Amino acid sequence: MDEETDEEIRGKWNTSVMLLPRIHSVRLHSCPGSGGEALQRVNSVLEELSNQKPIVHKAKKTIRNFGIKKGEPIAVSVTLRGQKAMEVLDRVAEAVDRKIKASSFDRLGNFSFGIKEHIDIPEVKYRAEIGIIGMDVNVSLERKGYRIGRRRIARNKLPRRQMLTTSEGILFAKEYLNLQVTTE
Repeated sequence: MDEETDEEIRGKWNTSVMLLPRIHSVRLHSCPGSGGEALQRVNSVLEELSNQKPIVHKAKKTIRNFGIKKGEPIAVSVTLRGQKAMEVLDRVAEAVDRKIKASSFDRLGNFSFGIKEHIDIPEVKYRAEIGIIGMDVNVSLERKGYRIGRRRIARNKLPRRQMLTTSEGILFAKEYLNLQVTTE
C-alpha cells in the first residue's frame, strides 16, 4: 500500500469531518513492580496528575525471579477522556520537550512514550516522601464512527478505509497536538 503524503491526508480531512482524527483516551500507567508503600506512592502521584482515582492492577501469574505472586497488586493506571485528557496530555508532553519518536506510533496511529521522572512535568513538585516515579503515557486515536466496533447492539468491524494509519497519526500529533516527531 502506498504511503499518503501530508497534503493528501490534509485534503482527505478537509473533505469529510468523519475522517478527522480525535483523541479517544490518554492512559497514564506506572508499574513499581511491588505492592505496599511503593504502590501507594505511585497511586498518589497519578491521582494528583489526573484528579481521578487510579485503578490498581494485579499480577496474572507468579514469577519467582522477580518476586511477584499471582494476585499481588503490581501496577497502577488511570484513563482520561475528553477535555481532561487533552489537558493532561499537554502537561505530560512538556516532560519530553514535546518530542516523540516516529517508532512510538503503531499501525493504527496510536502512540506511546515514557516519562523517566514525574517531576519533569510542569507544576509537579518533588516531595521526599514520594520520591521519583516514572510512567508510560499511551494515547489512543480514533475517528468518528469507531463506536460501531464497541457498541453492544449491532456491533460490526470497522472498514479498512475508516481506520487510521501511522502517517495520519503522526500528522495529527504534529498539527493538532504541537508535538515534534523525530525519526530516531
